[in-house]
Amino acid sequence: MHLHESAEIKNGCLMIGGVSTVDLAAQYGTPLYVYDTKLVRERARGFKETFESLGVKAEVAYASKAFSCIGIFQLMDEEGLSLDVVSGGELFTALKAGFPPGRIHFNGNNKSREELTMAIEHKIGCIVVDNFYELELVSELSRSLEEATKVLLRVTPGIEAHTHDYILTGQEDSKFGFDLENGQAEKAMKSAMDSETIELLGLHCHIGSQIFETTGFILAARKIIEKVARWHSQYSFDPKVINLGGGFGIRYTKDDDPIPPARYVKEMIAAVQEEVEKYSLEMPEIWIEPGRSLVGDAGTSLYTMGSQKEVPGVRKYVAVDGGMSDNIRPALYKAKYEAIIANKADRMCEDTVSIAGKCCESGDMLIWDLPLPVPEAGDILAVFCTGAYGYSMANNYNRIPRPAVVFVEEGEARLAVRRETYEDLITHDVKF
Repeated sequence: MHLHESAEIKNGCLMIGGVSTVDLAAQYGTPLYVYDTKLVRERARGFKETFESLGVKAEVAYASKAFSCIGIFQLMDEEGLSLDVVSGGELFTALKAGFPPGRIHFNGNNKSREELTMAIEHKIGCIVVDNFYELELVSELSRSLEEATKVLLRVTPGIEAHTHDYILTGQEDSKFGFDLENGQAEKAMKSAMDSETIELLGLHCHIGSQIFETTGFILAARKIIEKVARWHSQYSFDPKVINLGGGFGIRYTKDDDPIPPARYVKEMIAAVQEEVEKYSLEMPEIWIEPGRSLVGDAGTSLYTMGSQKEVPGVRKYVAVDGGMSDNIRPALYKAKYEAIIANKADRMCEDTVSIAGKCCESGDMLIWDLPLPVPEAGDILAVFCTGAYGYSMANNYNRIPRPAVVFVEEGEARLAVRRETYEDLITHDVKF
């Protein structure tokens, strides 16, 4: 079993950040999201230090859709990162966390008038404009609010990363961005440059998620700089920023083979530098938006094992007290995970079971055919690498309360998000 840096097995128990997962389950209940914040800090510093070592101006913006709460935003602020938000709710949370507005970037393909107004009024660092409707709306609101607004234009460079269809975003047929080849991006660029209330910082692209190679990023960078060179000649367009997005893959199972984050950064920088030198352009700032690669493998979900069902000659099911309500990724796109029994972490695997969730759906299966020690009701199952898109996509299907979130570091645990109660579930219900 692959254990990350601060995870260890001690006296038969899985420890994370120096804290017993069995004790965490007892104190905070299950299901429970546990985040190793030391690992998050190390990942953040790794990205930043790579840019610094190469002497390249940059912003590393945490893509907060991976996991959003006040505590994680405060941590990212402590580490000097910027923040990428994609909704008014994420923006509101960031502001409540005291995150500096000037380091917030607002992404998304259908920002409302209210969301954009909030962003402009709080003078956030940048709005990533996704389409012509939004470009006009930003210009209008900036004029009415008498605030100049910094924007990046999101472009689709026609690059298809090797990832799941649901998380492809940079190809030509995408709901995101201005197409780089059919004239849309050029039209948007000219419109933004002509606006008296918009300051066009540069271009943004994001080619997908859970990517294990650098080729797509390099090709995207080359296509963007090639287009920039032509626009520079024709329109005197000199971007201050090129944002190459995120999507850097992590290890979920032994079949995944991620590359070090520093390699993504170095090869992206090299591609941009080569192209700007080729066309005699000024070197822009390079911005990136890691999300999963900052928090994904830092998160572990704890469950209590319950009922069992054996289909002779076919399969043995073991149910846990969570499922697609706290981790919808297996049901949504067949995501795979590894797991162990936290209180039997040093025992040999003698059984093979499939982990079923408690939601009333046949498709609510977390892991198929998982080797484990013989499981018993009351055992604590630890599912690794659930730090991205677990809590952020959690839901109340079957009226199941969402779990708590705990941060652990150097032997101490802190509650970051309290567990929902049944009373919380009916807070917004109206009784007739």
